[in-house]
Amino acid sequence: MPSFDIVSEVDLQEVRNAVDQANREVTTRFDFKNVDARFEQKGAEITLRAESDFQLKQMLDILRQKLVKRNIDIGCMESGKPETSLNNARQQVTIRQGIDTETARKMVKGIKAGKLKVQAQIQGEQVRVTGKKRDELQQVIALLRDADYGLPLQFNNFRD
Repeated sequence: MPSFDIVSEVDLQEVRNAVDQANREVTTRFDFKNVDARFEQKGAEITLRAESDFQLKQMLDILRQKLVKRNIDIGCMESGKPETSLNNARQQVTIRQGIDTETARKMVKGIKAGKLKVQAQIQGEQVRVTGKKRDELQQVIALLRDADYGLPLQFNNFRD
């Protein structure tokens, strides 16, 4: 039986490259001259450090531009609230990976509402869809692309 998996993954190496490019741009920009502003990455978490809230907003915009240039969907970014004290501001940005169970349930419900003859089951941080015909699976992919679940989806492991 044909099947495929629905996942939400981000290439962390590309994220690291985008953070490095953003750091380089911050050091060369005139409006960040003599300012201690930088990006720090640990795994899927990026910390933005600057001297003011306004500079954090500019840095977040730079980071988004660099991620888009590296073909990373910025829908996976989850920005925290800026923390400001005296002349030190920082903000946490998390790169979301995997599909949480609540979103996976919404997907399964949406697939079943489509009245297609397929089965969808949640397997950890991914959803597996199986059906008898390849065309039905392609209809499920089209259905999921039209719906908005708040995170980028990839369809892989397509088997006939």
